[in-house]
Amino acid sequence: MRQRLVAFALRSPPLPKISTSEPGYVGKKTARHQATPTDRRWRRRWVLGNNPQLANNRAARVSLQDAQSIDVHAHAVLEETMGAAGDYGPELGREAAPRFRVGSYQLQGVRYRGSPFMDPDLRLQAMDTAGLDYQVLSPNPLTYFHYIEPRAAQTFCRIHNDALAKIVSTRSDRLGAFAAVPMQDVEFAMEETERAVSELGMYGPYIGTDFGRPLNDPALDVFYAKLTELNVPLFIHPAPAGIDGPAGDANLKQFDLDIIIGFASQETIATCTLIYGGVLERHPELDICLSHGGGATGYVFGRMASAARKRPWASESLKQDGAFEALLHRLWFDVHVHDEDSLALLKRKVNPDHLLYGSNFAGWDQQPGDVRDQASPYAANARRLLRAR
Repeated sequence: MRQRLVAFALRSPPLPKISTSEPGYVGKKTARHQATPTDRRWRRRWVLGNNPQLANNRAARVSLQDAQSIDVHAHAVLEETMGAAGDYGPELGREAAPRFRVGSYQLQGVRYRGSPFMDPDLRLQAMDTAGLDYQVLSPNPLTYFHYIEPRAAQTFCRIHNDALAKIVSTRSDRLGAFAAVPMQDVEFAMEETERAVSELGMYGPYIGTDFGRPLNDPALDVFYAKLTELNVPLFIHPAPAGIDGPAGDANLKQFDLDIIIGFASQETIATCTLIYGGVLERHPELDICLSHGGGATGYVFGRMASAARKRPWASESLKQDGAFEALLHRLWFDVHVHDEDSLALLKRKVNPDHLLYGSNFAGWDQQPGDVRDQASPYAANARRLLRAR
């Protein structure tokens, strides 16, 4: 039975009807970021301005425009979601030693309760210490639930997104959010994305790299088209293998290699798949951001570009001089790469205007201290990706 949502529910009023005869109306082929009556930024402003429960989110759009340090890689853990996926959890142990369970996966030693992960006040205090003006909260990769029964995943994502929207609404001058979506069912993913954007004021969907089909699967084209229609970006961040899906490489099960090497591998594969698989060519207005600098993308750029020109599976358009590089420059990446030399290489190989500051905020590898100087060069890029300019 579908779990009833009682903690927090938002419903927007009906949108005003738009006449196709109005000046500037051009239907689904509206130019990118053009301010027309069908532009999704316009619709989002209308929803936020006419829904009293989300009125505070109007301030988020203004504050984001003024923020000088913006963090787009910041996960949240939500009390309201505990048990929302049934037997899969998630479950947060109350023992002296912290424990977080998702399915048969157990995370030991990470304290979520009483930390910035779950306490908005502690998060804001930590943001002040770090010199961060604005942060976009995102799902915890441990709780994507991309492999459980689709209806259960849909229910979980709705509960998750409503709870996250409630947190954001209390401090919308400092916080925004990406949405969890059930990628194992494309129709459900489209429905929840539209609800999260249009009713909750979220910036777009946040998904893993592995949900049972490759990112270039033609079945996903309708999902990508929906994102273009909504005029929102897609953020992709891996999850450790084996949480609710295939077990993955057994060699990655020690020394945290599943997140140190596994994530980088999945991000690099995602970069290649989106380009080689024609996703960016089929959806020329779609913006996609990958975490952690796209894994090893900067380092293996030469092999990736050479394969695009020479391998038999490459399309004729991809074999043209500069075609791979042009498509790579379409992608966005956060700069959470831990090393100045790695970052310098990334900047030389991808589009520097598509780089964003990300911290993995409150995570094990967040950079300590004040990071305003590191974050501020990327603020204008973040505003463009989030449609705040």
